[in-house]
Amino acid sequence: MALLRPAFLLLILFTLITGGLYPLITTALGQWWFNDQANGSLIREGDAIRGSHLLGQDFSAPGYFHGRPSATADAPYNPMASGGSNLAGSNPELDKEVAQRVAQLRAANPQADAHVPVDLITTSASGLDGQISPDAALWQIPRVAQARNLSVQEVTKLVTEHTTTPLVNFIGQPVVNVVDLNLALDALKDK
Repeated sequence: MALLRPAFLLLILFTLITGGLYPLITTALGQWWFNDQANGSLIREGDAIRGSHLLGQDFSAPGYFHGRPSATADAPYNPMASGGSNLAGSNPELDKEVAQRVAQLRAANPQADAHVPVDLITTSASGLDGQISPDAALWQIPRVAQARNLSVQEVTKLVTEHTTTPLVNFIGQPVVNVVDLNLALDALKDK
């Protein structure tokens, strides 16, 4: 029994440290240093929550920029069913899905270049990505400009303004947040 007492005391001590103290400290520091990110990076307009800077949404109307395809279950961009398609590169079903997406994109964007950017035809690992490459956004400009009766220059300027580049080039690639860009398009319409 004398050997078990120190083991139980250490179990209780480490349970309090790793199960109580550590989570409290990391939560407090996260709320203090990264308050917006720790609370979901929500996009608010007045009292309404319009989305999150971190998660994509399913935009399908011609007047909106479209994000990456989502392979989440039930509905696109379902955060409760995050996940990719899990189809291997050698799977013929993946080839069929990609060919179908390319055909749909070319039909919806007839005035765009025949080369469709890869991030518009492939899903991400999470199925929730809210960013696309600047090339993917630029590829969609003719369709969006025509649907909204805007000039290509106006829409290109919006894409440029909403392109985020990493602080240091080797850390990542430039991206465009689709939700932010589409909200800016809506704000442009309201002016």
